[in-house]
Amino acid sequence: MRNFYIKANRAFTTVRQYAWIFTLAVAFGGLWYPRLGLLVFGVIFSLTAISLFKGRYWCGNYCAHGSLFDQLLLPLSRNREIPRFLKSRFTQVAVLAWFMYNLTSRFIRVAGLWGELQFLDRLGFVFVASYLMVTLVGGTLGLIFAPRSWCQFCPMGTMQVLMYKLGKMLGWTKKHDRQITIEAVEKCHKCGKCARVCPMQLVPYTEFKDQSQFAHEACIRCVTCVEHCPAKILSLKTYAEAKAPPSQA
Repeated sequence: MRNFYIKANRAFTTVRQYAWIFTLAVAFGGLWYPRLGLLVFGVIFSLTAISLFKGRYWCGNYCAHGSLFDQLLLPLSRNREIPRFLKSRFTQVAVLAWFMYNLTSRFIRVAGLWGELQFLDRLGFVFVASYLMVTLVGGTLGLIFAPRSWCQFCPMGTMQVLMYKLGKMLGWTKKHDRQITIEAVEKCHKCGKCARVCPMQLVPYTEFKDQSQFAHEACIRCVTCVEHCPAKILSLKTYAEAKAPPSQA
């Protein structure tokens, strides 16, 4: 049986091509130099801030694990359909709850070392262990199913969706959020290629019937569908840009 999903290029920037080096440096280099894990504080702060305005934009453009999955894992992956239970709300909430509990309990234990020489090493190792776990578990799932299987229930991804919802409530997203936008619905070939190349296995062409933008909260704005659309009618635009006349967009 022919596989529906296509192994298409997903890296269109230098960051997306080589960010995987950061993942391996923290996950494996951190075993010898745990303070490398402290760099993850910057990652968490950045992805949280960006998600308030742009949803899961970080996942598709800056995530080091995403780069690892798309660059190194894709050629080796079976690239099959991701099981529904990995995408379920229950799995997402359960993994986020486990992650927060695990991280909090480790922080509490490390806090007892405040003022000691080993404090920073132990604190950094908390994130080193987390990065190593994601690399191994995400890598295994990526080989068995599809590269972005982990991303379906990634606690950082779930947290970004929650922050995105907050950003929408506060009115911060409408001006800054750039979503996949179709030039004209009638020009769509309904070939399904946008769905076949989507790393998150979403189906944009089915949601363009009554609107010009793909508003799915799981979309990581990686523009893989834009780059591979045969009709070349997809782009990444804000709401204002999508509604403006062609000459002003």
